[in-house]
Amino acid sequence: MIIVTGADGFIGSCLVGKLNLEGYNDIVVVDDFSNEIKNKNLHNKIFSHKVHRDEFISWLKVNHKLVQFIFHIGARTDTTEFSVEIFNRLNLEYTKAVWNSCIEFGLPLVYASSAATYGGGELGYDDNHDIIPQLKPLNPYGESKNNFDIWALQQERKPYFWAGLKFFNVYGPNEYHKERMASVIFHAFNQINEKGKVKLFRSHRAEYENGKQLRDFIYVKDVVNVCMFLMMHRKHSGIYNLGTGKARSFLDLATATFNAKESPVDIEFTDIPEDIREKYQYFTEANMSKLKDIGYNNSFHSLEEGITDYVTNYLIPGRYF
Repeated sequence: MIIVTGADGFIGSCLVGKLNLEGYNDIVVVDDFSNEIKNKNLHNKIFSHKVHRDEFISWLKVNHKLVQFIFHIGARTDTTEFSVEIFNRLNLEYTKAVWNSCIEFGLPLVYASSAATYGGGELGYDDNHDIIPQLKPLNPYGESKNNFDIWALQQERKPYFWAGLKFFNVYGPNEYHKERMASVIFHAFNQINEKGKVKLFRSHRAEYENGKQLRDFIYVKDVVNVCMFLMMHRKHSGIYNLGTGKARSFLDLATATFNAKESPVDIEFTDIPEDIREKYQYFTEANMSKLKDIGYNNSFHSLEEGITDYVTNYLIPGRYF
């Protein structure tokens, strides 16, 4: 039996789909299941139990002998939410409870951290444990993720295998419900459909041209492949970056989306909203050597490959992974 928390969400539901493709059907899906749009992510998925997130820790105490692995992907991920209490409850304290349960019952754990922990990138993007306490995230979401990473590294007792994954800019199928927090590819696709053009954020820093802000965009299919590798590997516990290792511009992203739709390129620039302008990351790029050093040697989709697959096989037909 494999646990996936956040199973109703974007990455969690894709992980359930990947597990099914690999022949794993005895899956416990954990979420709050209150969003009917999100619930569509689990349609046609095979799983054995559905557990509300508020009941999960109690459920695990009773059923832990049946469990082989826990993927804790569930989290509050809204970077525009500024309630520290919400993030402390759903991201920090809840993850501590999952971690301690894994210790108590001898279970391996992979949990979702975030590249938002790196803040403005002043210390670079190396997943070196030594720099984690020095990182300065730009918003309460990033702070909650970094606070848990710090806490985990401080613990004398740890699960026999554990890995925290610093997700960079993940995009791909099953993000229909994410609204403002959906990937730029998702928004670009819809803008092309509605108006034939794409709006990108104007740069508010002199060293970056408009649209030349750089991010490490990673396709969700690569993310779940890494999760599967770690489930099988179960060695070399630690915190790992999960990006492609190659930063690309938003102009590249928009152009690839137009090309995947076979539409003429038409880009317009708009100011970054003031509520996030001072917290906006202009560059992210994962150092991926640590994951490769423990044996992960699969290649990642290029931005163009990932967008073409996403647009043609999921967004245009309205399919789920």
